[in-house]
Amino acid sequence: MLIGQEVLRIMDLEKSFGQRVVLKKLTLTVRQGEVLVVVGPSGCGKSTLLRCLNGLEPVNGGQIVFGGQYLTDPQTNWSQIRQRVGMVFQNYELCPHLTALENVLLGPVKVQKRKKTEAMAKAEHWLTRVDLWDRRDSYPRQLSGGQKQRVAIVRALAMDPEIMLFDEVTASLDPEMVREVLDVILNLAKEGLTMIVVTHEMAFARAVADRIIFMDDGRIVEDSAPEAFFRAPATERARRFLNVFHYDDIHAPNPAKAEPSKDANATKAEPSKDANAKAEPSKDAAKDAAEGLGPAKGGGAP
Repeated sequence: MLIGQEVLRIMDLEKSFGQRVVLKKLTLTVRQGEVLVVVGPSGCGKSTLLRCLNGLEPVNGGQIVFGGQYLTDPQTNWSQIRQRVGMVFQNYELCPHLTALENVLLGPVKVQKRKKTEAMAKAEHWLTRVDLWDRRDSYPRQLSGGQKQRVAIVRALAMDPEIMLFDEVTASLDPEMVREVLDVILNLAKEGLTMIVVTHEMAFARAVADRIIFMDDGRIVEDSAPEAFFRAPATERARRFLNVFHYDDIHAPNPAKAEPSKDANATKAEPSKDANAKAEPSKDAAKDAAEGLGPAKGGGAP
C-alpha cells in the first residue's frame, strides 16, 4: 500500500500525572495509509499517547497537528475531531442496554445526523465484514469478548474516520479470541486505513506495521521498519525488551548437570503419616478485586 501525505504531526508532546512525567517531548509523524505500531513495556506511555491524540487527556506541552489543525488549541472542538479520529479501547466501551446494531448506529445517526437508511447500510456492510450481521440483535452480555471487540471496531469504522487508534484491543481477550480481532485490523491495514496500533502482540506487530515505534520511560527509543527492529534492534533496551536469545543456548547440553544416580530408584522415601492431612482453610482469605469500568476521562493509566 502506497503511503501518502502527512496527516498527523506530534511535536515535543509532554504529559504528566501530578509529579510523574509520562510523555517526555515525543515527536513523530504519521502519513496517510501508514500503519504505525507502538510497542514497549507496560507503563511507558503508549496508551496515554493515544488518549492525548483523541482529547481524552489534556497535554502539558507540545503540539498535535491533525489535518492542518492544531489540536492543542483550547478552542478545539473535540466532538468533531473524534468523528475523524476513531478509537477502540481495551474494554470495548459498548452501551450495555443497546444491541450490537444499535451500538453501531448510535454515532452516525445521533452525532453525525445521517439518515438512518444510509447508516443502516454502512452498519450492515461492516457487521457482515466481521461476521457479526447474524448477531446484530444481540446485547453485549450475549456476545463473547472477541465479538464485543469486533462490534467496537465496527462502531468506530461506521463514522468513516480518517485515522484509527487501537489501544491494546486484545489485552482482555482469551487467546482463542485474539486472532479474530487481529484479522480484522490486518485486513483494514491491507485496505490502506491509517492506523496507530498499541499492542503487546509482537508477531502481529511485525506482520501489520509499516513502522515500529518502541517507547520506554515516556520517550521514543527507536523508530524503524519492522524487519529491522525485530531482526536487529538498534538499542540495548530494545534488545532486552524483545528478549533476544539463541535457541542453541537452550538446547545445548549442560555439562554441569549431574548424571542420575544408578541407585536413584533403589529406595523410596517412606510416605509421611501426615501426607494425606488436609490443610485448614484460611480465615483471612482475600476478596476478589472488582474490575474497573473502563477508561474515564482524565483518569487513564499510561
